[in-house]
Amino acid sequence: MEKYNKTAVIVGGSSGIGCETCARLARKSWNVVNISRTPCKIDKVNNIIADVVAGSTFTDAIKNVGEHNGIDALVYCAGCSMAAPIEYAKESDYRYLFDVNFFGALKAVQAAIPFMKSKGGRIILVGSIGGDLPIIYDSFYSASKAALEMLAREAYCELKPYNIKVSALLPGGTATGFTFKRKVYTDDENKAYAQSVSRAVSALARIEQGGMPPAAVAEDIYGLLISDKPPVVKACGFKNSAYRIASHVMPERVTLYLNERIYRQ
Repeated sequence: MEKYNKTAVIVGGSSGIGCETCARLARKSWNVVNISRTPCKIDKVNNIIADVVAGSTFTDAIKNVGEHNGIDALVYCAGCSMAAPIEYAKESDYRYLFDVNFFGALKAVQAAIPFMKSKGGRIILVGSIGGDLPIIYDSFYSASKAALEMLAREAYCELKPYNIKVSALLPGGTATGFTFKRKVYTDDENKAYAQSVSRAVSALARIEQGGMPPAAVAEDIYGLLISDKPPVVKACGFKNSAYRIASHVMPERVTLYLNERIYRQ
């Protein structure tokens, strides 16, 4: 790999928000290393093929980057989603989701920290507004993103003495192929919840495909990377920021009622 002034490891940069982040940093002459199951096709992006749930291969990839180039920034974008009622969700499915969305991020942070402690660095975990307010029938996704947000807060406190700045970025609906990769249980699997799940999945798809372009989220990621004092938690865009603030101010019953209406239509 060529030597650049700064090296960023992007986990999950083959598509969507991660790919746009790779492109944004490459345009700014960062040394960009993408780690994902399929390569990022952006010019000047170095790819390491690894699965975040596949043993030590993933963390070994991060350590290899650190040993050869150092690591100035880690951006964790990998994620998956599943639409299923809690009652019938399969353990293998929700454990896999947490392995990708939360435990993969934890492993990435643990692997990157030793290469940042001497000179500082940036860690950005891409969460979701859905971690503050539940996405109905996508409960495990919401729970994993809530856990990711708390991980960012805790890491911020622990790593501050080493000048490692940690942020959780919370996009709302974003128009990417993520919508069409969601694992959706069949009507037979959903049983009495079938119609309700179908309505919720359709509503969520409309929100996502009518939402922000991934390039706008990538711009927020870049902003956090170059900010002298990045916030610990940041929502993407004015609408999502206002939505998040309102959810913290309004009584919880009101917030949940309004949120539920979105997915029951």
